[in-house]
Amino acid sequence: MTLARGNEAEVSVLVPAKDEAENLPEFVRQCAEALREVPYACEVVVVDDGSGDDTPAVLDALQSEYGFLRVVTHRSRRGIAEALRSAGDAACGEIFVFYPADLQFLPREIPSLVDPIRAGEADIVTGAKQGDYEKAFISGVYNRICRWLFGIRVTDLNAVKAYRREVMGVVPARPDWHRFMVVIAATDGFQVTERPVTLLPRRAGESKFGLGRIPVGAMDLLSVWFQLRFGRKPLLFFGISGGILFLLGFLVGVFALILRFGYGIGFRPLLDLVMVLVISGIALFGFGFVGELLAGAREELRGLERSVEELRTELRRRTRGE
Repeated sequence: MTLARGNEAEVSVLVPAKDEAENLPEFVRQCAEALREVPYACEVVVVDDGSGDDTPAVLDALQSEYGFLRVVTHRSRRGIAEALRSAGDAACGEIFVFYPADLQFLPREIPSLVDPIRAGEADIVTGAKQGDYEKAFISGVYNRICRWLFGIRVTDLNAVKAYRREVMGVVPARPDWHRFMVVIAATDGFQVTERPVTLLPRRAGESKFGLGRIPVGAMDLLSVWFQLRFGRKPLLFFGISGGILFLLGFLVGVFALILRFGYGIGFRPLLDLVMVLVISGIALFGFGFVGELLAGAREELRGLERSVEELRTELRRRTRGE
């Protein structure tokens, strides 16, 4: 029996749930069946993300029936990224598995995601969705753009995934940025691989994602790309941009002087253009210097967070050893 009780889990399945009362009993049952015989201790951590249906009552009943189940409650909806962070704080395992509660992914495939990590072959394993499903075109476009922008050679960046606990430390706690966990982790040096997973139609309930999320996702994608490319060296972007504008302002100013004193032609808009270019260049340089200060402070904060996480990990290991 390898379904964990207490703090003995090696693998924690993190399950955000918003209005999933109809799916949760079958999902937890399938988890119990799939994880009962694996050679490592498992737990399931479900986050009730501000549900308005009977999800709280269902989870109370399930928790009394299944000892490996932990429940975390959000009073209001805070999104998947925050739900994963809350579940991770409550979890005991060193390996996390992100799995939704909608039964579109089969819990019996969780071990195939975990095995490469336990074997030391990868730090994060993302699922490659198999089969026909809605939004396949949108998902395909998103994945192709991500592969082009970030150079991550995996089929699907936004499916179920398993990852080491320390991966959470490199993903900013920002809404919806769980979608970019793979690219952020890969940029930070974590090894990434993939395994096929079956995607099924939703059995009950309604999808929380619609076409209105596409513009938000596009803006998030640009934001992540910018931060990964220039977040640690903002002066590289703002300094080059500011230098180009300043140089253009200088050249336009020289051209204006030649016109004025060489040919006796005064053209007021050129003077205005010179001022705009020079002031914009100086402003961008200033943004770059301020960005460098913020980047330095962020690196120091990340170093402190890593130290705290290492201490927590060591404390968990000692607790288990005792």
